[in-house]
Amino acid sequence: MAANVNLGDNLSVGPLGFGGMALTPVYGEVDQEDALRTLHHAVDSGVSFIDTADIYGGGSNEELIAQLLKERRDEVQLATKFGLVGTPLEGYTDIRGDAAYIRQAVDRSLRRLGTDVIDLYYMHRRDLRVPIVETVEAMAELVRQGKVRHLGLSEVTAQELEEASAIHPIAAVQSEWSIWSRDVERNVVPAAAALGVGFVPYSPLGRGFLTGTVDASSLGEKDFRRRIPRFAPDAADANQAVVDTVQSVADELDATPAQVALAWLLAQGKRLGLPVVPIPGTRKRHRIDENLGALALALTTTQLDALARASDAVVGSRSADPNWVSEGRE
Repeated sequence: MAANVNLGDNLSVGPLGFGGMALTPVYGEVDQEDALRTLHHAVDSGVSFIDTADIYGGGSNEELIAQLLKERRDEVQLATKFGLVGTPLEGYTDIRGDAAYIRQAVDRSLRRLGTDVIDLYYMHRRDLRVPIVETVEAMAELVRQGKVRHLGLSEVTAQELEEASAIHPIAAVQSEWSIWSRDVERNVVPAAAALGVGFVPYSPLGRGFLTGTVDASSLGEKDFRRRIPRFAPDAADANQAVVDTVQSVADELDATPAQVALAWLLAQGKRLGLPVVPIPGTRKRHRIDENLGALALALTTTQLDALARASDAVVGSRSADPNWVSEGRE
């Protein structure tokens, strides 16, 4: 395993994290015992940065991770989030960024996780009714109380990040970023680099699409991806060209598409001057081993250029409501 990466605010985490949402029923049913074995395998393999949120599985994902923490808290850098009301599968009913809600949310998460401190606490989405400085002031109070060690923001714009950083150091921005989701490179990534904030890309494998293992036309009725525009039949057919390019580069390197997609992100971080720690999620233990192989993969300039050209041809938004993510508010 490669050395740890320093995000912002002196937060040191492993070079590849684990996204916990995959271990909830967003992409189909989940066996909880098998999910726990997957988490243990991740930590056994050196993946110490575990990311969850209070709305994943309606809180059940935090409860699942609590079973891991019971035995291995000192081996894990723990991230969770607040702000969304609802669940990914059933839909969201509200976004809350007010101080009263934050105080309630952190205590609920601490109880479910069975721990007395969260290493990285994110604002999951922006509540546009509340000035971001007020949200971050309430989050900073949690640091002073010892409930939280570091603060993070998800899907913020460059301006929102700058305003937040003036109130309290921000360790990380978490937003979707991958070969087929590059909108954050316009404003958010440069702002993070200038402010000394690390970046934690979620869905670095395009919710599985970039691996070439997802048939968008056969997604289950309850699959969360059915609501995302770029998974619609016509868009998915057009976006197959991106997958073909990723596969072509993988064939050249005797690697897998997932490894190429992750190696591309790591290379982008170096090129753009900021620490990047992707958090791919999976239910399958062998995928964790596969993903870790990306850390040793080096892409040539020609390969990086080919992947960049492919990303320019992506069809469809990454969110059903672009205003819900930074892309729509920039």
